[in-house]
Amino acid sequence: MGENETAETVGAVELAQRYRSLVEHTPDGICVHEHGIVVYVNPAVVRLLAATSADDLIGKPLTDFVHPQSSPAMHERIRGLTDAGDASEPTEMTLIRVDGAYVQVETVSVLTAWQGHLANQVVIHDLTAQRRAEAGQRRAEEYFVTIASQLEEGVVVIDPEGRIEWINPAAKLVFGTPGPDEDLIGQRIEALPLVLLDSHAQPLAPTRHQVARTLATGETITGYVFGVDRADGQRRWLSGSSRLLNPGDPQSSAVSSFSDITEFRASRRQLEYQATHDSLTGLANRSLVLSLLAGALANDDGSISTVLFIDLDGFKSINDTLGHAVGDTVLQIVAQRLQRALRGDDVVGRLGGDEFLVLLSDTARRVEIEDLIGRLRGSVAEPIIARGHRIEVNASIGISPLAEADTRTAEAVLHDADLAMYRAKPPGNREGTVGVRERGDDTEATGTTHAS
Repeated sequence: MGENETAETVGAVELAQRYRSLVEHTPDGICVHEHGIVVYVNPAVVRLLAATSADDLIGKPLTDFVHPQSSPAMHERIRGLTDAGDASEPTEMTLIRVDGAYVQVETVSVLTAWQGHLANQVVIHDLTAQRRAEAGQRRAEEYFVTIASQLEEGVVVIDPEGRIEWINPAAKLVFGTPGPDEDLIGQRIEALPLVLLDSHAQPLAPTRHQVARTLATGETITGYVFGVDRADGQRRWLSGSSRLLNPGDPQSSAVSSFSDITEFRASRRQLEYQATHDSLTGLANRSLVLSLLAGALANDDGSISTVLFIDLDGFKSINDTLGHAVGDTVLQIVAQRLQRALRGDDVVGRLGGDEFLVLLSDTARRVEIEDLIGRLRGSVAEPIIARGHRIEVNASIGISPLAEADTRTAEAVLHDADLAMYRAKPPGNREGTVGVRERGDDTEATGTTHAS
């Protein structure tokens, strides 16, 4: 034997040893069978079939370890292997362990040389862990569906293309889209019979909704407010959150969840309205009207040119003689008349009792103010029928113009207008004047008013 032949022989032995070591230590099972009889198994097959050793398996028919339902297909695959190197497609099947338990596997059969002739070598991959993971995922999905279906909170799963993958009953109720889920699954949001609104009630394109941002960036967004105008004419306001269903997957769908805050929003607006408006007349209350005045003074934007302080002459006697219910009716009617007599940009508020404050907009000129005051006095003086009583009231009006870069506070302006009103108020039932108090002096303009 020459040196070259010796080297080749050694190399072949080493290669065979490495191959055998690989086969012995691979986690996948390797089984060789001839004419349906097992002739070799590696340790992985011994473990897979719960055998004590390879001797428990070698020499036995292969069908002893194959579930009857898997046998016909297995034989069909074996018959299809005719030439050395032919391999079957990966196929799932069920094996029977020595202890009688079943195990799901994926197999590939290869027709290969074995000890000088052809035999079937089967690579066996245990699917137990994969099946356990799949079952766990199915259970998690079932739990998700069960829990989400019972939530009062709406939940919608939206894919990266903006299509609905899943929607719970609460979301369908909010959207006003009853019917089978199949009618909605696969639809794009813009195809639903509703209009999305932003927090200011302006139309909101689906591509600008926070869910679209989550899909584009992976960002979790919480606590945003949006609205939907439904096909039945209802508007619902929602507080929403959006996050990726699978944060580690860049192609993940997004989960949008939302609560219906329509009633809460309405209640809050009602509370805000009640905090800033007079409950009897519906006019702006003292707090709101002074806040508006303070804002105009601070900004020096000329949005308010003049402040009028209006007091009803002899109103106390109406309460004293006819009762507060009649007095309240009079105040309500006077408030309505003042609003009708003013322009759209002017603001009228009730300070309390029979005192009103008017903020005239910057469009008012002096001659217009005189005409406006005449309309206010004339409107108030018209007879009022309240609970069967014919009542006539008149108004005393104090005027406090705002100067350019006026440095007074809102309370100071109110004080000046109040003082001007008292100077105009007539004693007893005689005629009085319309008082004007300019900033920083005691200038008065006179006009005629009647006291009851």
